[in-house]
Amino acid sequence: MATFSDGCQKCIFTWRSSRRGLYATSAWGTDPGGIKELQASLHSSFHMKDLGILTYFLGLEVHHSDRGIFVNQHKYTHDLIALAGLENSTPMDTPLEVNVKYSQTDGDLLPDPTIYRRLVGSLIYLTITRPDISYAVNLMSQFMHQPRHLHLAAVKRIIRYLIGTPSRGIFYKAHSSLILQAYSDADWAGCPDTRRSTTGWCMYLGDALISWKCQKQRKLSKSSTESEYRAMSSACSEIVWLRRLLSELVFPQADPTPLYADNMSAIRITVNPVLHEKTKHIEVDCHYIRNAYVDNIITVPYVSTKFQIADILTKALTKIRHQFLVGKLMLLDSPASI
Repeated sequence: MATFSDGCQKCIFTWRSSRRGLYATSAWGTDPGGIKELQASLHSSFHMKDLGILTYFLGLEVHHSDRGIFVNQHKYTHDLIALAGLENSTPMDTPLEVNVKYSQTDGDLLPDPTIYRRLVGSLIYLTITRPDISYAVNLMSQFMHQPRHLHLAAVKRIIRYLIGTPSRGIFYKAHSSLILQAYSDADWAGCPDTRRSTTGWCMYLGDALISWKCQKQRKLSKSSTESEYRAMSSACSEIVWLRRLLSELVFPQADPTPLYADNMSAIRITVNPVLHEKTKHIEVDCHYIRNAYVDNIITVPYVSTKFQIADILTKALTKIRHQFLVGKLMLLDSPASI
């Protein structure tokens, strides 16, 4: 399998051997014979070189063990800390201070926004393996046009958080189920400038975190229920895409995918057709989730806010709460941990 990206369009190409059979591809990731066969086929078409087991690629460090694969950006993180000039600073326990709102008009403008934009751009790339800073980075990226001193201070706090966790990354267990499940959450009207809400969701394949999102919603929501429903609809779109992809990779999902939410009103709108008819103020595209529920693509079980993993993608949290959810994201602080 190979992946290619062209602008916003992403493609995945798979190759199947008629000799091995249509469904033998599911084991090719660890099948030396299948790998050699694929390499020989590619080599017959163009020049290529086998670089061996992946250990480093564009700042991503890949560590292999019998227990699984650990991916982090250790060197990249140290380079970022050095770029900010914070090598000797005291580490912080969380990326953002709790209950602090950042506005486009806070404080004085930076005379030169270059360093702010470089730091935020680097942090955005770091979120490839650090979902624990996704909300903070998403928030600070909203001030790229006219950053202010208070915004730069917040960015430096994120980096001081990284000082204490430079080796943190995502761990993928060697033996895990292939059952897809998802968590969805929203922070209602959290933006002080626009009063738009923040969507957060994360997808697991067994114990492995494979996809997540933190994004300000495009439109205003009139209630917390509406904002949660929009977040669930966004997560549902990802679920549909992932289920289709897994089917093409010969890992079809036999049962509906659970989409865990902590807002009972939003869940009721999804499962109750009577309530669904009374929500015409919510755009038609948001009701996409209703059709997915009817078609048995998803279920929408309730999860207590205490165990809502996507909470870390929608707001700043206390130290204890943040550390608890970091563990649920399958993030480890060192390759030696595996």
